[in-house]
Amino acid sequence: MHFASPYFLWLAVLILPLTAYYVWRTMKGGAALRISSTEGVARAPKTLRYWLRHAPFVLRMTAFALLCVALARPQGIEESSRTNTEGIDIMLAIDVSGSMLARDFKPDRITAAKEVAGEFIADRYGDRIGLVAFAGEAFTQSPLTTDQSTLQTLLSRIRSGLIEDGTAIGNGLATAINRLRESEAKSKVIILLTDGVNNRGEIAPQTAAQIAKAQGIRVYTIGVGTQGMAPYPAVDMFGNMTFVKQKVEIDEKTLSKMASDTGGRYFRATDKTKLKAIYDEINRLEKSKVEVFEHITYHELFLSWLLVALGLLVVEFLMSHLVLRRIP
Repeated sequence: MHFASPYFLWLAVLILPLTAYYVWRTMKGGAALRISSTEGVARAPKTLRYWLRHAPFVLRMTAFALLCVALARPQGIEESSRTNTEGIDIMLAIDVSGSMLARDFKPDRITAAKEVAGEFIADRYGDRIGLVAFAGEAFTQSPLTTDQSTLQTLLSRIRSGLIEDGTAIGNGLATAINRLRESEAKSKVIILLTDGVNNRGEIAPQTAAQIAKAQGIRVYTIGVGTQGMAPYPAVDMFGNMTFVKQKVEIDEKTLSKMASDTGGRYFRATDKTKLKAIYDEINRLEKSKVEVFEHITYHELFLSWLLVALGLLVVEFLMSHLVLRRIP
């Protein structure tokens, strides 16, 4: 049972002070008659009226409690769902090298990449998604999971400076492949995003791409950076942060070959809007079969509680004015 307005249940707390006042008033007593002796009264048999003398108060408090429940609107819930998913296992490999702090994207490349990747993750219902970050080395930030909340949290925590600087594209791809190696999904995909040229790592990008091909993994590569020059962060001779213009260098030939060899595609993102459009296109290309049917029906139950409360009040009224009627 579910309550649509549960805060009304707090009204039931009033029963405690009302009960305390009733007990105090009963013990204090009411009007008194002077008689010579109570001996005869003490031996008098206790009638039904004596045993029912507290019944009206109990009925009133019970009715009040039921009214509180009725005000809280109890509801019965009828749920039915049908889900039929054929998910895709996806690893996101994101470059976190120092050059990803360049300001040709707003606010910078890595923040834009994280925001767009987060939107992509939110759209992939039923898929398992993992996350690899790479610079001079590569590490797994999140294994394959369907827990989107945890994945979004882990995505938000990646940043430049976590590992040694550099661009180890081959290592980043190989780490993502290793996470998909034991996957039994019918479709396995890696989306690799970088803004540079491979200059670190023990595994060459083309070698990693051949491993992905042998494993039946499609690789989509994204080159991030504007055309020409871009402002990169630097520290001047006084230790202050400044920005210098540097040429944007992306090994598009290698990235394109990696993608084509594995049945994927290469994309170039020159701004955040273009990057989002690329993720949207990949989202369409790698659409999983998901059939979701959910039906939730709420049945109002307050009427039965209300009728019982009113019934108790009627019984209390009749008892007070007929069975337990007092002479003023």
